[in-house]
Amino acid sequence: MPTSPPPDGVARSAAVVQAEIRALLQETGGWLWGPTRAEYERLRDEWVEAVREEITTAA
Repeated sequence: MPTSPPPDGVARSAAVVQAEIRALLQETGGWLWGPTRAEYERLRDEWVEAVREEITTAA
């Protein structure tokens, strides 16, 4: 199962979060429902923020 989110203020890279999303999808066979869906949505939101941060840092 994916790991828990990092402590507040500690951001993980988009690549790390994406790897967790892929692991979750592989583990569930692509079926996302109930708590699995909630975990995916949390990871997706974290990934979006990480990508935004990486873009802002690169600019």
